[in-house]
Amino acid sequence: MNVNQRIKNLEVPSGKIDVVIDTDAYNEIDDQFAISYLLKSKDKLNTVAIYAAPFLNTKSESPEDGMEKSYDEIFRLLNLMDESVPVFKGSRNYLENESTPVLSDAARDLAKRCEKYSPENPLYIVAIGAITNVASALLLNPKLKENTVLVWLGGHGIHFHDTKEFNMRQDFAAARVVMNGAMPFVQLPCMGVVSSFAISKPELEFWLKGKNPLADYLAQNTIDTAESYAGATAWTRVIWDVTAVAWLLNDGNRFMASKIINTPLPTYEGQYEENPEGLPMRYVYHIKRDELMTDLIQKLLK
Repeated sequence: MNVNQRIKNLEVPSGKIDVVIDTDAYNEIDDQFAISYLLKSKDKLNTVAIYAAPFLNTKSESPEDGMEKSYDEIFRLLNLMDESVPVFKGSRNYLENESTPVLSDAARDLAKRCEKYSPENPLYIVAIGAITNVASALLLNPKLKENTVLVWLGGHGIHFHDTKEFNMRQDFAAARVVMNGAMPFVQLPCMGVVSSFAISKPELEFWLKGKNPLADYLAQNTIDTAESYAGATAWTRVIWDVTAVAWLLNDGNRFMASKIINTPLPTYEGQYEENPEGLPMRYVYHIKRDELMTDLIQKLLK
């Protein structure tokens, strides 16, 4: 892919596009909002597949268990929306190194699916978990470099003191594969950028609770999760993953601001280092919280 085509593919797409989403849907409460927002944006975004991503924290016993729970959560959301989309199980573990893929149905599907696309008509990948599935697909089929655009919610802001963000630190090897792999790449950094996109209990109760089965599930799931650790104190919850979908809808920079930079490389110690061979990428540095929240709520109430 030449530089001009790469820069073009780093712009917000025009017209209707095909999208896959790679999600650790059971990990937190934000993936559910992102999946719903994607499927409620059919006028521009055609969702052709959903991939379950691995995760390991207090909500899972292993990366495989996290992936399986995410797979089930995806179907819970599809049922609430009365939607039908192909869903594929993803990686059962993280990359052991930067050259060996983790084989899964998701990685195989993405590696095969990208063959239908081209630099002029790319497949858009929204990734909102550990990037293992996408890195594995890239290792299986280098044509992902030419035929896809990756939009990833991962890492922290380049001004932040480290980049030990959950999605990135789970699989630093996979992050290095995609960020050093020549894929057109859009980054939504977490702390210092997307951390501003938060919602409160009063907003959830006013805008969503009781409005429809999907909105009620999203609101109650968020409230229950937040109050399980916040108790009676004031709280907000960042619904991070929505912003990765919103990039594809960011016509006229209505939801966020970004710039082109050379792609840095995350180290295994959780820092960014300059990459002399880094290609141009799109870096989001500001979220227009109220504008995006308004669009999200309007679509969830459809």
